[in-house]
Amino acid sequence: MNITSTARKALQQLRTQAIRASVAIALATCTFAAAADIVVGQVAPLSGVLASTGRDMVLGARVYFDHVNANGGIHGNRINHVVLDDGYKVDETVRLTQELIDQRQAVALIGFAGTANVGEVLKQGILEKGRIALVAPYTGGEALRKAENRNIFHIRAGYADEAEHMVDHLVTVGVRKIAVFHQNDGFGEAGRKGVEAALAKRDLKLAAVATYERNTDDVKTAIETIRKADVGAVIMVSVNKSTAAFTKGYREAGGAAQLLNISVVDAGQLVKLSSASAMHGLGISQVMPFPYSDTLAITREFKRLFAKHGGPDATISYTNFEEFIGAKVLVEALRRAGPNPGPEKVLRALETISNYDVGGFTVSFSPGNRVGSRYVEVTVIGRNGTLLR
Repeated sequence: MNITSTARKALQQLRTQAIRASVAIALATCTFAAAADIVVGQVAPLSGVLASTGRDMVLGARVYFDHVNANGGIHGNRINHVVLDDGYKVDETVRLTQELIDQRQAVALIGFAGTANVGEVLKQGILEKGRIALVAPYTGGEALRKAENRNIFHIRAGYADEAEHMVDHLVTVGVRKIAVFHQNDGFGEAGRKGVEAALAKRDLKLAAVATYERNTDDVKTAIETIRKADVGAVIMVSVNKSTAAFTKGYREAGGAAQLLNISVVDAGQLVKLSSASAMHGLGISQVMPFPYSDTLAITREFKRLFAKHGGPDATISYTNFEEFIGAKVLVEALRRAGPNPGPEKVLRALETISNYDVGGFTVSFSPGNRVGSRYVEVTVIGRNGTLLR
């Protein structure tokens, strides 16, 4: 069959176009494969009484993950940060954790909130069955730090560490009559037990105990109980809303004791919920370095990336700083886990993070240790509502 020159050229063009199309499809396929997502799951209370805390937790992790993705990801793969709202409800935490493992195929989990919430996830064996790690949970409950809980990697000191620090400070300055105000659940009980243990070391006992119910700010009875006890200090184990209500109500009722809370509250949120004058003088123990300073490399990095990825209305807090550090630790583990990280690979990689300096703050794990830090210091809300060291 004779083919004219024009026909030959047309046929050659079609062949060239077909080859180019095949190459384009192959490149697109390779690009897609190289850009496969690494799913990191987070269950957080984005609604309910702990919503402001949950939003800050998510924001801190997201800022660092966005930074990593903007710089090529991990081994060429981007992090897909999947966030689900549990409303601070234990049964929802359990259900959504299972969903992240079974349906979303997360390779690691980060930043859950609530001692009771995480405790129930542990009790049901969900992390163990999934052979998956939970990094930087926002809780200091000692029951979660037992050696057998090998799937949780803590970057914060525990409530017992915080209680010891606060009690030591109070007794040193001559305060020996100490009360506890706490949430009536596993979280509150963990904090109260920490205070009791710290007092027992000094041959002291609690002068009074008052509680409030989870997911409420009904603190009237607690205020009256502690006011009548006439104590020198009250250590609170409570979340933002109940802390603001108790502090304001106790002061208005004439209570003069020194007030302190553990690290789960945020000074900025407390001032918003009440006022600077009502919160003035409240001590808050902290388990992370002071995030507003430029003295550490990690705080400088945090502030720089927060300005870039945090959003126009976002503000820096201890909470988002903590989860930023948690995300940085997890990313290091994902890098060590290699190009195709599965849940168990990531868990084993976390065990190799020993004396890891994130920039002036050190986190250290091992096969036999899941508590990465015991750093504690106390801050105070100043007259204008800002946090002071």
